[in-house]
Amino acid sequence: MRADVHQVADGIYLVHGSHTNWVILAEGDAVTLVDTGYPGDRERLLASLAQVGSSPEAVAAVLITHAHNDHLGSAEYLRATYGTPVYLHEAEVPHARRDFLHQVSLGTVLKNGWRPGVLPWAVHALRSGGTMHNPVTAPEPFPAGALDLPGRPVPVHTPGHTDGHCAYHVPGTGVLISGDALVSGHPTSRIEGPQLLPDMFHHERPRAVASLDVLAELEGELLLPGHGPVHRGSVKDAAHRARERAL
Repeated sequence: MRADVHQVADGIYLVHGSHTNWVILAEGDAVTLVDTGYPGDRERLLASLAQVGSSPEAVAAVLITHAHNDHLGSAEYLRATYGTPVYLHEAEVPHARRDFLHQVSLGTVLKNGWRPGVLPWAVHALRSGGTMHNPVTAPEPFPAGALDLPGRPVPVHTPGHTDGHCAYHVPGTGVLISGDALVSGHPTSRIEGPQLLPDMFHHERPRAVASLDVLAELEGELLLPGHGPVHRGSVKDAAHRARERAL
């Protein structure tokens, strides 16, 4: 299997999984992996590492934007199999352990089933492991500031989608890895370009809207979202556009 890998800058790759993206930050054959797709995306994930000249053994760490299964998918597999540390914001660590679950309920999905794209998305999510019990046994909070990992990403707390959601800024490259705090598309959305996910997906929508102001303060010209294609252009403008659409 070949993965849908796009090099967007030197050593930085956006990978499209099945409805969800992940990012590879490479220095030589060592990499930082930001998110891991659905559990069902594992073959694509491993293929994407091979395609950039790396391997699962060379993953220095997995950074998770937030602990929904479509982003957390193979984090525990890498931790248990290769000893790869899995880092999240401290508020997201218990979420990754599944001490609790902040995720759209089946009932809410069914109530929104009349909306275009919702039922096909839900079927895909079920088939890909979106509702399976998939905790990380020993997730760790990352330290403050730039991380001493390939790419030197800087965590940016952007709560709302979940309490501990984090984007990752890669200073000097113009890249912002935004997770689900700011996306450019989704199977359940009828619009394209910078936007919030539909309301049903957010744990606290007002905080998700407020976090767009945090992203608007970051310098960057390349937005790598958790869903949708790469967005080229001012991150500040993208965040403002998404905020306007959310009001």
